[in-house]
Amino acid sequence: MTRTVAGATVLITGAAMGMGRLYAERAVREGARHVILWDHDRPALAATLAELRAAASGATAVHSHIVDLSDLGSIAQAAQKVRKDVGNPDVLVNNAGIVRGALFWEHDNGADTRTIMQVNALAPMYVTREFLPGMLARPYRAARILNVASAAGMLSQPRMSVYAASKWAVIGWSDSLRLELEREDHGNVKVTTAAPSFISTGMFEGARGPMLTPVMTPDYVVDRVWRAMLAGRPSVLLPWSVGLARVLTGVLPVRVWDAVAGRMGVYDTMNDFTGRD
Repeated sequence: MTRTVAGATVLITGAAMGMGRLYAERAVREGARHVILWDHDRPALAATLAELRAAASGATAVHSHIVDLSDLGSIAQAAQKVRKDVGNPDVLVNNAGIVRGALFWEHDNGADTRTIMQVNALAPMYVTREFLPGMLARPYRAARILNVASAAGMLSQPRMSVYAASKWAVIGWSDSLRLELEREDHGNVKVTTAAPSFISTGMFEGARGPMLTPVMTPDYVVDRVWRAMLAGRPSVLLPWSVGLARVLTGVLPVRVWDAVAGRMGVYDTMNDFTGRD
C-alpha cells in the first residue's frame, strides 16, 4: 500500500463534512473496496453518503454509522457492526475533532473539557483498540493508521488550552504506538501522525495564521497527509514553519520563545475565533 487504497477497506471518523469528507472522497476515487463513514451528525452524514455512493457508481461500497465518539459504548457497538458486515478495516483515519476557543476558566468541565478530551484524545485510542488486533492478525496485509492531531499539540496556545492538551495527548500516544509496532515486528501496520496548522474548513473560523504560517486549503492538506499515510511516514507537519517552531521551542529558553512567538503573532491566532457549531 504505497500509492492508493484500491481494494482496501477504509474507515474514517468525522466523515460527514470538512476534512473527513475529503478523505472519504479520496478513498472512493482511488477505488477502495469499502469506505465506512462515522459521524454523529445524521443529516450531514446522510447527504455525504448519498453523494459518495453516486460518485462511486457501485465500484466502491460506501457505508455509514451514527457514532457518538464521546461514548465508549457507541464506539464498541459500531465497531462490532463493521467487523460483522465488512470485516476489519485496512486503513483507519482518526480524523474527528472538536474545538472551543476560550480561556481555560471559561470552559465548562462537563460540556467542554470532558467532551473535547473524549472526542479528540480518547476516541482515537478507543477506535484504534477496536481494530488494531484485526490488523495484527493479518501480517501479510498492509494496514495504515492515520491520527490527525494539530500543530496546537506542539505549541502552547492561549485560548485553546484544552484543545491543545487533547492534541498533545494524541501526538504522544500516536507516535508511541508507532514505536511499539516497529519494535514488536508488526511491520505491516504503519502509523502516521498529522499535525497541520490552521485549515480553511470553518472549524477555526475567525482564527488567523501567524507569520510564515498561512491558513491552508483543505485539498492541499488532504493530499499531503494522504500520501504520507500511504507511504507509511511517521509524521507530517504542515506547513514547514510548524517544524521550525517545534525546533525553536526545544532550543530557546521559554521567555525568549515567548518573545519570538509574540512578535510572530503565534499567541494571537485565536483572538477573533468564532468557529462553527
